[in-house]
Amino acid sequence: MRILFLGDVMGRAGRAAVTGNLPQLRRDWRLDFVVVNGENATGGAGLSPAHAKLLLEAGADCVTLGDHAFDQKDMLRFVEEEPRILRPLNFAKGAPGKGARVYAATGGRKVLVAQALGRVFMKRPFDDPFSALEPVLKAHPPGGAVQAALVDIHCEATSEKMAMGHWCDGRASLVVGTHTHVPTSDAQILPGGTGYLTDAGMCGDYNSVIGMDKAEPLRRFITGMGRERFTPAMGEATLSGVYVETDDRTGRATRIEMVRQGGRLQEAGV
Repeated sequence: MRILFLGDVMGRAGRAAVTGNLPQLRRDWRLDFVVVNGENATGGAGLSPAHAKLLLEAGADCVTLGDHAFDQKDMLRFVEEEPRILRPLNFAKGAPGKGARVYAATGGRKVLVAQALGRVFMKRPFDDPFSALEPVLKAHPPGGAVQAALVDIHCEATSEKMAMGHWCDGRASLVVGTHTHVPTSDAQILPGGTGYLTDAGMCGDYNSVIGMDKAEPLRRFITGMGRERFTPAMGEATLSGVYVETDDRTGRATRIEMVRQGGRLQEAGV
């Protein structure tokens, strides 16, 4: 199976990069399944229903969220109505929506997508992501109940993401980190057959401070004083993420490649 995962969509520039490029990528790369992390797609803070629909119409089969899942209050209702939107498993007790679902891919194949929030350096004390994922992975072994299983681990610490990758090795087809908006270059297939990337980066303008217009972050770093709200940078965006191919019989990754399309980062193609 050919799977594409795109990192955090950041504001209008990120939305334009996804809607402008994903339909062509689906055709050219003959993609079977696409996951997009959309939690910063609306003004850099959360995801609105309208912008969720844009990402889905562009070709996303599933849109994951993160710690900003419900910054846009309309998402509290919409996540219950639209099964293709996932919030983190361990966001909060009683949170609306689901943190894991099985989706249909091409040819009638099934794909599990699950998302969990890390705890290291995060602003809130979320529940343990490992114990949240355990029953989900146990119930959906790749190559058995599903043909592939993807885990989006949304957190700050690279060590926590790496720990999650190794803990999932052999039980997931792909473990990919999100949240920092900075892509890493460590795409690999772990010994048990799990594709892994510490962070997919963002779909946004990299002439920025993690997707935000540079002026206000620089002011706060230099002076310690804030004067304006953060606003997403509006230059040409880079589409950033990871491409993986999996074996339907085993669910193991057979190929993994980082994706950098357009913008300020070097172009790459599958």
